[in-house]
Amino acid sequence: MKRTTRVDFVLALPAAWVAALAIACSQERSPAPAAPSSAAAPAVSAGTPWFEDVAAASGLDFRHVRALEQRFLFPEIMGAGLAWLDYDGDGWMDLYAVQSGDLQAGDREMPGNLLFRNLGNGRFADVTAKAGVGDRGYGMGCTVGDYDGDGHVDLYVTNVGPSVLYKNRGDGTFQDVTASAGVAGGGWSTSAGFFDYDADDDLDLWVVDYLRWSPEREIDCKSNYGERDYCSPNNYSAPAQCRLYRNEGDGTFRDASQAAGIGAAFGNGLGLALADFDRDGRLDAYVANDGMPNQLWINQGDGRFVDKSLLSGAAVNRNGAAEACMGVALGDVDGNGFLDVFLTNLRGETNRLYLNQGGVMVDRTPQSGLTLASLQFTGFGDGLFDFDHDGRLDLYVCNGRVGQWKPAFSTTDVYAEPAQLFRGLERARFEEVMPQGGTASAWVGNARGAAFADYDNDGDVDVAVSTNHGPLRLLRNIAPPRGRWMLVRALDARGVDTPGAHLMLQAGGQSWHRDVVVCSSYCSANDPRMHFGLPAGTPAADLRVTWPGGEHEFFGPLEPDRAHVVRRGAGRATR
Repeated sequence: MKRTTRVDFVLALPAAWVAALAIACSQERSPAPAAPSSAAAPAVSAGTPWFEDVAAASGLDFRHVRALEQRFLFPEIMGAGLAWLDYDGDGWMDLYAVQSGDLQAGDREMPGNLLFRNLGNGRFADVTAKAGVGDRGYGMGCTVGDYDGDGHVDLYVTNVGPSVLYKNRGDGTFQDVTASAGVAGGGWSTSAGFFDYDADDDLDLWVVDYLRWSPEREIDCKSNYGERDYCSPNNYSAPAQCRLYRNEGDGTFRDASQAAGIGAAFGNGLGLALADFDRDGRLDAYVANDGMPNQLWINQGDGRFVDKSLLSGAAVNRNGAAEACMGVALGDVDGNGFLDVFLTNLRGETNRLYLNQGGVMVDRTPQSGLTLASLQFTGFGDGLFDFDHDGRLDLYVCNGRVGQWKPAFSTTDVYAEPAQLFRGLERARFEEVMPQGGTASAWVGNARGAAFADYDNDGDVDVAVSTNHGPLRLLRNIAPPRGRWMLVRALDARGVDTPGAHLMLQAGGQSWHRDVVVCSSYCSANDPRMHFGLPAGTPAADLRVTWPGGEHEFFGPLEPDRAHVVRRGAGRATR
């Protein structure tokens, strides 16, 4: 029997709807607080490239494989992510790329995940075999964090099937400690992240599962054109549960999902972001669900979480409808000190921007300028960063289809779409940069994970992109700078990166807010160093760090145009 695919829900848009959307985009209702202005800075001219793809020249030889023979098994179209990490502690961000392979490979050996060491000269070297991290499971995503507090960042890989935890030995090699740590899982896991939810000074692990899927549960679906295609997740009626692993401090984890209150909730989970959304000093979790209401798990401080997504306004869109959410990006777009949420969605739904007004999420998508620009694309990985150093956050979005739709953007891949780059404007608005994606000519691919880092240590944010059944891309930032910059790495007393720390930089009567959010985008992990773009002429700045738990410390003044490291306990209690 024919099953409806997700593309069957996307009909041709009536002219009246398009007109209504255009009107909504032009309206300004209850304008958001203005972000810091940098009107004096020179504008980047239209058509000026912001990025150049240097993957081939950098030695990043990686091509994702979804299947040796396309069978339209649902996981084929969903992978995969990637992660930035400084695994050898040399100050240069290395890159881990997740491979999928073939769900029915039989005895054939599939390609594995790859770890590329950053050589510091613009090139990378494949060190997978030496490091021992070439997992050959059907990969989806990965995350990083120093879970044992030994000063060496560890790696967790999510799969369709058992996931893998690699402990960094500190000598350039890793050890597979999945079994002893107790974090294998076994379902279809997607995004994951390390964070200290119980304030006991070690990193716990949150893992998102997508569907309770198996090859035996697969069904046949067809596109609107009568061709075999991938199904919608709701065709399977098998939403899954998130898992929370509490770090016991002895190298093992305990499944605390039921005790924390998240074990009874179900969703088609894809995206994850871990941060303090209500500024109470405790770290929360936002889960993006595909075709079901999203979840905003607020930390109660006693080991429990409560889903306040409906009460806060972050569960569904402004019309009360759940959307097919994939990627999550966090950033203070409107400059009020609270983390706003950007979500990528399915073609025909538009991407979504929620402004955080003190713990209440307000859907400001129509006023943001993002509605029509995203309507014909399916978004996955995303990130809010100040790519051009003007003091305002810009937006990068990976696009790629999950079902066939005509017309196609590529003659070689019916699922390929162009990426998009949006320059941040005042009043929490954005404008698209052309050519699409910010490169000299628009590149088209079936993009999935996007991970952000200053890989070449030149002070701006670069992007690595994983393409489903395609090559890895490394987009080096070449945007003409409009201002200055600063990189800040926030470490705890042991020298461990601190997910969830809130950084407020103040200079010249202005302030900028960043949160250490390693886990975000789609199945990916970012540089733990926080990047600030600053308007031209910004002087030395004071930094206030709010550590997980709520303690404040002050550092500085810190000079712009350089990287800084701040450590908990080394700052001042008052300014």
